[in-house]
Amino acid sequence: MQSFELDKTDILKIKQALEGEEHDLLLLLEDYHASEIAIIFESLPLESQKRIINLLPIDLASEIISEMNPEAHPEELLIELEPERRQEIVEELDYDDAADIISQMDKDDQHELLEDLDKEDASNIRNLLTYHEDTAGGLMNTQVIKVNSQMSKKQAIDQIIIQSEEIEEFYTIYVVDSDDVLMGIVSLKDIIKSKANATIADLLNEDFVYVKADVDQEEVADLISQYNLTSIPVVDANMKLLGRVTFDDVIDVLEQESTEDMLKISGVSEDEELSGNWVEAVKSRLPWLILNLGTAFLASSVIRYFEPTMTKIVVLAGYMTIIAGMGGNAATQALAVTVRRITLSDLTDNQAYKTVLKELTVGLINGAVNGLIVFAFAYFYDDNLLLGLVIFIAMTGNLLIAGVTGAGIPLLLKRVGIDPAIASSIIITTFTDVFGFLLLLGLASKLLL
Repeated sequence: MQSFELDKTDILKIKQALEGEEHDLLLLLEDYHASEIAIIFESLPLESQKRIINLLPIDLASEIISEMNPEAHPEELLIELEPERRQEIVEELDYDDAADIISQMDKDDQHELLEDLDKEDASNIRNLLTYHEDTAGGLMNTQVIKVNSQMSKKQAIDQIIIQSEEIEEFYTIYVVDSDDVLMGIVSLKDIIKSKANATIADLLNEDFVYVKADVDQEEVADLISQYNLTSIPVVDANMKLLGRVTFDDVIDVLEQESTEDMLKISGVSEDEELSGNWVEAVKSRLPWLILNLGTAFLASSVIRYFEPTMTKIVVLAGYMTIIAGMGGNAATQALAVTVRRITLSDLTDNQAYKTVLKELTVGLINGAVNGLIVFAFAYFYDDNLLLGLVIFIAMTGNLLIAGVTGAGIPLLLKRVGIDPAIASSIIITTFTDVFGFLLLLGLASKLLL
C-alpha cells in the first residue's frame, strides 16, 4: 500500500458522498485504509464521523477509532454513539487501545460505558486504567499467548491455537508456572521443530528482557530498541505476568516523546494540543514569553550601562544583533544535541564532562571562523582594524559561551531533578545575549574610546 498524505480532494470526496446515498459513501470508503479514514476524520465534524462509523462493519469501525489521533478526541465520538454500537466497537478494540480512549472520558461516561461491556472485557480495561498512562502498565495489552512450563508439545500447540483466536498478532510465547509467574519465553518455531515427546520446560529460554509495570514508557521504548524486540513482557513485583508491550506501541511513544521535547525546547507546554484553538495556545505560551521578557530586560540593562559607548560608536548597534543572534543559534544547536543525548541515556559524570568539553571545542572553532569573517567585513567595510578585532573576540567568546551553556545547563538541570528541555532555552538565550553584549561593548569601551 502506498503512503497516504491528506489531500483536500479526499476530504471533498467524503463530504460530497456524505450528502448522497449510503451505498455510494460505502463504495467510496472502500478505497481507504482505516488509518487513512482516521486522518480524514480530523477534518470532519462529529456528526459526519458518527454517520460513517455507524455505516461501517464493527471491525473496521473499531480500527478507525483506535487509529485516530488522541487530539481528534475519539472518546467524544464513542460517547455520541448508541450504547449497543459503542459496546460492540469497544469490545472489538484491543484492551490497551480501549483503555487509552476511555481514560480520556470523565468518570460518569467511563462508568456508563464499562457497565455495558462484557464482564471480562470491563475487568481487563478497569485493570489497565489503574496504571499511569506513561508507564509500561499504561502501555501494555493484557492479551498474551502463554503456556505452562509443564505442558507437552501437543498441549502447548493446542493452547496456542485456542488463545490465538482472541489475538490478532503475536510474536512471542510466554512460559509461566501454575501461579502465572513468568519463567521465560519460547518461540513457536522451536515448539514446532521439537520432538513429539518434548516439554515446554525443555525449550524454555530463561535469558529474556522484561519490565515492571511502573517503569516509564521511555525506558520501555529504549529496551525494545536496544534489544530489537517485537514485544516485551510486563510483570508485577512478584514476576507475575501482566501483559506485553509491542513495538507498534513504542513507535507512538517515541513520536510522543520527540514532540514533547521539541515543544519544551521551544518554550511551549506539552499540554498544548497541536490542533488546539488560539485560547489554548495563548494559555500555554504566554507564561514562557513573560519569563523570557524578564530575561530580555537583563540583556537590555547591559546595553543601557554602555549607553555612552553606543552613543559614540553607533556602528556597534548593527554588530550587536549579529553577535547575539549567532550566539543564540549556536547555543540552541548544542542544547538540542545534549537534550537528545540525555533522552537516550543517563550520562555518567565522565560522559557529561566530555559532552561539555566537546561543545566548548566546537564553540571555540566555530566562533573563531565566524569571528574572522566578521573581522574581515568590519576591517574592509568600516575601515577599522581595532573594531574588527573587538568583534572577532566578542564573536569567538560568545560562541564558546554558547557551546558551554548549551551543553552544561541541561546537564546541570538534569542533575538537580529539573526537566532539561523545559527551562534550558530561556537560560541559554539570556547567557548568550548578556555575555555577547558585555564582550562587545566592554571591549569597545576599553579599546575604541
